[in-house]
Amino acid sequence: MAQVVEEWYKQMPVITRSYLTAAVLTTVGCSLEIISPYNLYLNPRLVVKQYQIWRLITNFLYFRKMDLDFLFHMFFLARYCKLLEENSFRGRTADFFYMLLFGATVLTSIVLVGGMIPYVSESFAKIIFLSNSLTFMMVYVWSKRNPYIHMSFLGLFTFTAAFLPWVLLGFSVLVGASAWADLLGMVAGHVYYFLEDVYPRITGRRPLKTPSFIKALFADEPVVVVRAAQVRFAAPPIDEMRQ
Repeated sequence: MAQVVEEWYKQMPVITRSYLTAAVLTTVGCSLEIISPYNLYLNPRLVVKQYQIWRLITNFLYFRKMDLDFLFHMFFLARYCKLLEENSFRGRTADFFYMLLFGATVLTSIVLVGGMIPYVSESFAKIIFLSNSLTFMMVYVWSKRNPYIHMSFLGLFTFTAAFLPWVLLGFSVLVGASAWADLLGMVAGHVYYFLEDVYPRITGRRPLKTPSFIKALFADEPVVVVRAAQVRFAAPPIDEMRQ
């Protein structure tokens, strides 16, 4: 069993494996009181005035209590992050990392701006960890790029992947989790999907180009596709022809 888990872990692409490892270690460390969540949560005042820049990253790594909701989000992270990196972003690790960076920036901006709007500022002030939102963003992007895949929810009913975010949102409400985190993830995912997939088809321009310094961090191996016209078959050896 341990060997199977080890092979499954090693076969994960680099970004998925790194994020999953950091998330599990951070959450377990907080549960064991090795790490304090008070040093991880998003606090704009501490970031600006005391230069605690790490909070812009660590708030995406902590998934709160290790309960059923935590297990589901770890499953979503391991599955849909892996599917995106291996399929839509195959051979484009830098682009995938940039997608996560863009999503994290959008989510942080929404919370900061929402905290300054009257009547809703209190609701946004309660959002101090955005890990669930970033995970849900990946689920949303995957569902938009694979809308016709048939899925089943706990064997109760079937649906197409286009409705996956809404099914999971309803499940979060049923188990008592906050719907705000999932909704923010859907907003960030839709912004990325529109700018990356929809807007270029309309205008012919692609606004979300991965910066060169990010591409320099990842040495992607080119994906080679062999076309039928390029395939050549060698003639059989002369000895075999004589036989």
